[in-house]
Amino acid sequence: MHPIKIATAQFENKSNDKVYNLGRIRDLAAAAKARGAQAVAFHECSITGYTFARHLDRSQLAAVAEPIPDGPSIQALIHIASELDIAILAGLFEAGDDGKLYKAYVCVDKTGLLAKYRKLHPFINPHLTPGDKYVVFELLGWKCGILICYDNNIIENVRATTLLGADIIFMPHVTMCTPSPRPGAGFVDPMLWHQRNENPTSLRAEFDGLKGRSWLMKWLPARAYDNGIYAVFANPIGMDDDQLKNGCSMILDPFGDVIAECRELEDAIAIATLTPEKLVSAGGRRYIKARRPELYGAVLSAPHVAEQKVAWLNSK
Repeated sequence: MHPIKIATAQFENKSNDKVYNLGRIRDLAAAAKARGAQAVAFHECSITGYTFARHLDRSQLAAVAEPIPDGPSIQALIHIASELDIAILAGLFEAGDDGKLYKAYVCVDKTGLLAKYRKLHPFINPHLTPGDKYVVFELLGWKCGILICYDNNIIENVRATTLLGADIIFMPHVTMCTPSPRPGAGFVDPMLWHQRNENPTSLRAEFDGLKGRSWLMKWLPARAYDNGIYAVFANPIGMDDDQLKNGCSMILDPFGDVIAECRELEDAIAIATLTPEKLVSAGGRRYIKARRPELYGAVLSAPHVAEQKVAWLNSK
């Protein structure tokens, strides 16, 4: 493998405005390409918008969803990737050929669709069907995986994707700045966003505190460190429906160190060079080799009924 230059992006999407969102994706992808990036990753449902979907009935959600890869949005994404000669990762609601609706994330380049992943733990709308498999694919000589938002909170998903060969895991999110039982959690006042130019200090304090980045840094570096993988985290900034999101899109190396991060209070990209040497020297890869699955294989595979509760959504 050769070093690869990856960009992660943040932007303020518009709910169910695919034309606008694809326009921002194109602009940020062009900026990433101009700075030498070979691939750029965007957040969960970056094409469609996300949080607004909690209000939709099945027919309304179906009207937003599109088939992959033949729908107009993925075809537009492929066109952008071909025009700029850069791989692009982005998300949307999928209309499956089985008649079901999914939360999906894709990787495309000038040749077309490279990978499609369906979120294993969707919750924003009850009419979404969970995905049923992990996805590992090749991108510029690197083995890559995808896990969407909540999927990363179940640590077995990250380990399983790593064991399937992933060296890079793309982790698109729409997260932070929502209520939770954990101390310090909560919404951030949208007024602070609208006043960000006059009063950036108060907004940054909210974004970086326990409502936002401080919580993220409790667990995200551990996913990269424990598994010895590169983690490419992408998250929107600004208003997503009626919720304010704090961006902080970042790339972490196999040591769990942040090697690139968006710190702007606006649409932005951050770029890092990923090198294969870190995959070999990272402690996580040594720990994986030292595993003794005969001790806990049966424990991990014991029958279990999944129960998924999202504090801010279920409290509405």
